[in-house]
Amino acid sequence: MVDPGIMDHLPVSQCPSWATALGYMGVASAVCLSNWGSAMGTWKAGVSIVHTGIRHPSSVMKNVIPIVMAGVIGIYGLIVGVILGQAIQVPDSATRDNVYSTYSGMAHLCAGLCCGVSGLAAGLCIGIVGDYGIRAVGYRASQITLFPGERDASGYSTIPDSQEGADAAESAGPTMGGSEDQNKLFVGMLIMLIFSEALALYGMIVALIVSQHHYEC
Repeated sequence: MVDPGIMDHLPVSQCPSWATALGYMGVASAVCLSNWGSAMGTWKAGVSIVHTGIRHPSSVMKNVIPIVMAGVIGIYGLIVGVILGQAIQVPDSATRDNVYSTYSGMAHLCAGLCCGVSGLAAGLCIGIVGDYGIRAVGYRASQITLFPGERDASGYSTIPDSQEGADAAESAGPTMGGSEDQNKLFVGMLIMLIFSEALALYGMIVALIVSQHHYEC
C-alpha cells in the first residue's frame, strides 16, 4: 500500500514552481541562437557581396541568395519560439498552484535547443560557404590567378555577363572567358547553400514534434 504522504508530495515534485523556467529557456534558446546564426551568416556573406560589388555590380543581386537563406533561419527560430511560448501554461488563478510540469519544461527546452543550435550551425555554414563562394565568383570575373607568369587581372568588368559578350570576348582572345564559368561556380555554391539550409529545417521539424509532448499536473 502506498503511503498517503508520498501521494501528497508527488504533484509538488512533478510540478515545481521553477518548471516554467525550463520552458522559457527553450523559447530563448530557439529565438536567440537562431538569430545569432542568421546574423553571422548575413555578416559573412554580406561583406563578400559588398567587396565583390565594387568592381562587378551586376553580380550583387545574383549573389544575394546567401543573405536570403541566412534570414530564413531566424524565421525558423521565431516560429518555434512562438509555439513554445503559447504552450507554457500559467499557474491556476484560483489556487495559484503550478500546472506546468518538469516533463513539459524539459521537452520544450529540448525543442528550443534543437531548433536554436541547428540554426546556429546552419547560419555559420551558410556564411562561410557564401563568403568563399561569392569571392570565388568575383575572382573568376576578375581573372585573378595564383600562378606567376600569366596575364594579370584587369578588373571584374573584363568578363561579360551576357552570352553575346562572351562570344565576342572569346573571339578576341583565347585567354578571355565568358559567364559560363561564373555560372558553374554559382550553381555549385547554390547547391551547398541548399544543403546547409536543410540543417536548420531538420532542427525545426524535430522541435515541432518534441514541443507536442506535455504533461499537465
